[in-house]
Amino acid sequence: MSETPISTSDSQEEMQTLEHVDHYLYVGQQSCASDVHLGVNSRPVWRRNGELEPIWLKAPTLSAADTERLAMGFLSEEQKKHLAERGDADFAYSTHFGRFRTSVVRHRLGYDMTFRIISTQLRSMAEIGLPDSLKLLTQYHNGLVLVTGSVGCGKSTTLAALVDEINNNRHDHIITLEDPIEYVVPSKGCHVTQREVHTHTQSFAAALRGSLREDPDVIMVGEMRDLETIQLAITAAETGHLVLGTLHTGNAARTLDRVLDVFPTDQREQIRVMVSESLRGVISQQLIPRMDGKGRALALEILVNTPAVAATIRDGKTFMLPGIMQTGRKLGMQLMDDSLMALYDKGIISQEEAYARAEQKQLMRQHFSH
Repeated sequence: MSETPISTSDSQEEMQTLEHVDHYLYVGQQSCASDVHLGVNSRPVWRRNGELEPIWLKAPTLSAADTERLAMGFLSEEQKKHLAERGDADFAYSTHFGRFRTSVVRHRLGYDMTFRIISTQLRSMAEIGLPDSLKLLTQYHNGLVLVTGSVGCGKSTTLAALVDEINNNRHDHIITLEDPIEYVVPSKGCHVTQREVHTHTQSFAAALRGSLREDPDVIMVGEMRDLETIQLAITAAETGHLVLGTLHTGNAARTLDRVLDVFPTDQREQIRVMVSESLRGVISQQLIPRMDGKGRALALEILVNTPAVAATIRDGKTFMLPGIMQTGRKLGMQLMDDSLMALYDKGIISQEEAYARAEQKQLMRQHFSH
């Protein structure tokens, strides 16, 4: 890539299609975008503060030939072969100025590329807005901690902050299993081993099975997406390892339902008992556009395992969890709606955003009217 920065201004009479994807990625990174999209019959687009918008209003629409040229200009021979055989390729792409989680797909019109801009700067729990009470979850020597939420809500950033907290304050072996590796974690107090699925290992399940023979104390699983991975994670949590994992679920109750529902019916009773004993906590999160337009605010739902929570999981009555969380504030528990109300009361997010994301919309309406 050329070392010359590309202007983000629209002052040019007519922009040209840029020579290399690195130029678009540099602009996106410098402008604090979270994603860059280069697609057929579309102008170059980025996502900033959760909103998808054109990078330049005067940029020409990319043709099928443009996106093919851009794709073939940065893919390795192995990635080109993979793309030709399977029609898509997902990998981490590194340049001298940053790292990007990359997806290239072939579709009806040609090739589309999507890049998630990875912030290489590890941020502490305090910097991303996690409460001090969550530090307790990093002090356990066994058990399961789940970070949940939709795609793009900052789960990886939260996981990295939890791992960084452990790395700073303990003397253990941390293994991270990711697809792809996002934050590069240097060894500090801990020895850190980072493995990338499809590059260093075939799957999360294979990497997790292998990690149990590598004398780990803490295992971070980038995504618990199938029965075998979830089963192995629960087993590892039970056998003396602290396991940190993510799921694409919206709140604590749905997270536990998802974990339990993935198992065959005849195993569920046993799994409920195992999860009730090994679970340490669930952090569910959303990133919400701020009213001042300066980025997004973090809204959190926090479940901490207590005897009451464990009994609820064991009995399969996860619908009772919100009530237990409501009364467990002194233990650091918090419902998503309470977090949304607090952000609204501080003038950080709008009434519309708070209402749109609320679970109990009637209660949220009552809160606005007070």
